[in-house]
Amino acid sequence: MRLSVKILFFLISLFVSHQAISQNNIIDEIVWVVGDEAILKSEVEEYRKELLMQNQRIEGDPYCFIPEQLAIQKLFLDQAKLDSIVVQESTVNRELEYYVNNYITSIGSVERLEEYFGKKLSAIREDLRNQIREQQIIQGVQQKHFGNIQLSPSEIRQYYNNLPQDSLPFIQTTLEVQIITVEPIIPLAEIDKVKSQLRNYTEQITSGETEFSTLALLYSEDPSAIKGGELGFMPRSGFVPEFANVAFALNDPSKVSNVVESEYGFHIIQLIERRGEMANFRHILMKPKVPKESLDTAIVRLDSIRNGIIGGKITFDDAASYLSADKDTRNNKGIMVNNSQMSSSRGTPRFALNELNQDIAKIAGEMKAGEISEPFLMLNDKGRQVAAMIKISNRNEGHKANINNDYQVIKQMAENARQQSLVDKWLQAKIDKTYVRIDPEWRKCEFKYDGWLR
Repeated sequence: MRLSVKILFFLISLFVSHQAISQNNIIDEIVWVVGDEAILKSEVEEYRKELLMQNQRIEGDPYCFIPEQLAIQKLFLDQAKLDSIVVQESTVNRELEYYVNNYITSIGSVERLEEYFGKKLSAIREDLRNQIREQQIIQGVQQKHFGNIQLSPSEIRQYYNNLPQDSLPFIQTTLEVQIITVEPIIPLAEIDKVKSQLRNYTEQITSGETEFSTLALLYSEDPSAIKGGELGFMPRSGFVPEFANVAFALNDPSKVSNVVESEYGFHIIQLIERRGEMANFRHILMKPKVPKESLDTAIVRLDSIRNGIIGGKITFDDAASYLSADKDTRNNKGIMVNNSQMSSSRGTPRFALNELNQDIAKIAGEMKAGEISEPFLMLNDKGRQVAAMIKISNRNEGHKANINNDYQVIKQMAENARQQSLVDKWLQAKIDKTYVRIDPEWRKCEFKYDGWLR
């Protein structure tokens, strides 16, 4: 049977090479065979470009590291067939739009992205869709076989005691921050000016004088301006309610919405395409300018609140609850919550300095626990200028992780180590039972797992 498999893939190799030479004179070849799956040289190059685009680390020689990673994926996907793992296409679509939008923003334009990958955006999207679907299937396999790791406190402590001191992570300084904000009053004349400008843009678009995307590129104050105002496919829940209510009522791509006000500013919106519960829109965002007098008044108002706190007339907690304009924190006594997707402290009040709003971080960096700042101006996460005042409710200085202060960090490390150990054993057993052939030119490597070379 192994001989017949070798003959089959030899014939496929000849076919692939012939096709590649006859199309655009680009030579492709099979570099690995894992079971009944082939890994092409072009797949390795594509994977390398994606890792570079995502700023992910490549361990050692990419032409050793990447094929092994692709081979491991093949083994997991084979197991997924046995486990009947399926994923939700809506989840795949959401992640696809996230990656595509990030890629375009990172590289600067759709044209540059197409040049980088050497293919049209539609082909890039389809390749990414397949990869994301496969990655989610692999995660499903890992969750099923290795996702329920629970260690006892004694096992966690034993892991910690056996861990070399130089393997312990350095825990960055973390802060717990409370905030009070005052929003400056924007004159009605400034708001009317912005609305009038947006209505003027609408007339230019509907009359055919100017394209929506051109006006967005020139005048929108949203990061999407670089893409002509295009936001990418997202579900209704991906937008603030005021925006979503108007956007999802649109059904004619040639029409432009009325002016919409949201917490970000004022918008006009155009539908690009609907796909079930997902939709792609473009918009122009404009923000009314805040006069200096309004900012000064907001600072004075905050200074008065601070004096009341210092004088014992009101607590910071009560001031944050009843006087702050920040709706995300005022119901929580002004306590800020870390919502960073990449943070190990996500969902908690703990922030590393680089996870805080940069205007807040400049002030908080030198503050001590219990200290209340002077009022200052900042751009909030909606991109609007407000006056703010913060209190450091807790400060934990940077240190090497230890079991007493960082039990949850050590626990996570121990569980990850146990999980990786189980994955390694499973993969090694799978490799030993799977047919593998590697092209002689691709065999001069030190692989993570034994058994690839036979």
